[in-house]
Amino acid sequence: MLKAFDHIAVPMEQVDSMLEFYTALGCQILDQGQIKAVVFGNNKINFHMPELWNGGEFDLRGHSAMPGSGDICFVWEGTQDSLMRTLEDAEAKIELGPVPRTGGMNEGSTEGTSIYTRDPDNNLLEFIIY
Repeated sequence: MLKAFDHIAVPMEQVDSMLEFYTALGCQILDQGQIKAVVFGNNKINFHMPELWNGGEFDLRGHSAMPGSGDICFVWEGTQDSLMRTLEDAEAKIELGPVPRTGGMNEGSTEGTSIYTRDPDNNLLEFIIY
């Protein structure tokens, strides 16, 4: 039986900008060689360094995975104002929101409010506030 996600993995291109961005969101960065792990709460995103995904030998990834292919929804624990300040500090531009959305918490669907932006590699990021 599935219990939870352990981590997701996404190719990364703009290494310094990406690490600065996720640090500004409050994430811890772990250096794992050709992978930079972004950790928050009990969650982790493994960002594959360009030399790993672009080297031609590493094939443990989605066949069409490229930087900017991520579409990730984060749960924001705080107010909408605190999220907006954090995104502003991270120099993130809002693409959409705040808008009502149905999230996946609590055994089904729960109403929340979402704000959408993109990280420096152009991955789509949704922040939902319940």
